[in-house]
Amino acid sequence: MKDKAPIIAGGLLGLTFIAFGLNHFINFLPAPPSPPEGSPPAMFFGALFASGYLTFIKAAEIIGGLLVAIPKTRNFGLLVLGPVVVNILAFQIFMTGGAGLLQPPVLLVSVLAAFLLWSARTKFLALLN
Repeated sequence: MKDKAPIIAGGLLGLTFIAFGLNHFINFLPAPPSPPEGSPPAMFFGALFASGYLTFIKAAEIIGGLLVAIPKTRNFGLLVLGPVVVNILAFQIFMTGGAGLLQPPVLLVSVLAAFLLWSARTKFLALLN
């Protein structure tokens, strides 16, 4: 089971990012409630959406999700998705005051990414040498 856990975690993390990334382009999931107008989260998403930067992020999510789901390219996928996961956590901490940290998608993505990073820690630590 120890060898299968990273495969399962990679598949789940990849599927999560592929689904949420594709939703930006195809719009098949219901939209979450919008933040109050004029609030920092609303202004943040307004800037991301209006500038087109959100499209770039969602494309990176799809590519990273595909790479993470394939065992041979999982570590490269984690390098692509790492900044996305950090930004998700930073948004939840700084923009919502930590209120969104316990939402299931945020927890799922954070735990799965941390587990995969931990399971491949020797390969990532080699990057520091």
